[in-house]
Amino acid sequence: MTSTDPNPAATVPPHAPRIRTFHPRRGRMSDRQVDDLDRLWPAYGLTITDDLAAPVDLAALFGRRAPVVLEIGSGMGDATAEMAIDDPNRDYLAVEVHTPGIANLLGLLERHDLGNVRVGRGDALDLVRALPEGSLDAVHVFFPDPWPKSRHHKRRIIQPAHVALLRSRLVPGGTLHCATDWAEYAGSMRETLTADPGLADVHGGYAARPAHRPVTKFERRALTAGRPVFDLIHRRA
Repeated sequence: MTSTDPNPAATVPPHAPRIRTFHPRRGRMSDRQVDDLDRLWPAYGLTITDDLAAPVDLAALFGRRAPVVLEIGSGMGDATAEMAIDDPNRDYLAVEVHTPGIANLLGLLERHDLGNVRVGRGDALDLVRALPEGSLDAVHVFFPDPWPKSRHHKRRIIQPAHVALLRSRLVPGGTLHCATDWAEYAGSMRETLTADPGLADVHGGYAARPAHRPVTKFERRALTAGRPVFDLIHRRA
């Protein structure tokens, strides 16, 4: 398929080295999480590799055709489950690398009988590259690793090439919603998102937390520590 994306940075040369935007994480799991992972992964899980067949068939993955929200870095999954409960007419594809978080989200899906969530394990950017252009209603990037050291900024997920890729997978009018409690990263996010020629700033700067984004335990700890939270919402033109 010929790409219609105006920004060639959205395409990674086939022999370019991949710089990961995350730390691989496993962590200890409770007996219940181990059981949930073993039982529920076949029904709800998607293993992400760098050679996924493109394009991924989202309708087949969810068993229906509905707008899809991509959650990059779903953590323990509580916020994803809450949004999916409140938003049954959209499907949520949550991507995470932290195994206990994946297992916890799988357990939440069963306990709340949620059929509109699937859970991907691996690099979200590898998945996005395998998605059809214009296939996502929204992309959420909530509290990504800020990679605070200057020499690690190249690992941040919100940078021009990645934003161009994410934007290309949004439907016209679809939204890219980012949130962080790291002020310097918030400034960098705002500069990068504003510079993308295919995105429009919905709020003309930082937005108040929208009602549809739940406050997570991580966010409450940040606020308790005195770190403000910054939301940025941009729409594909």
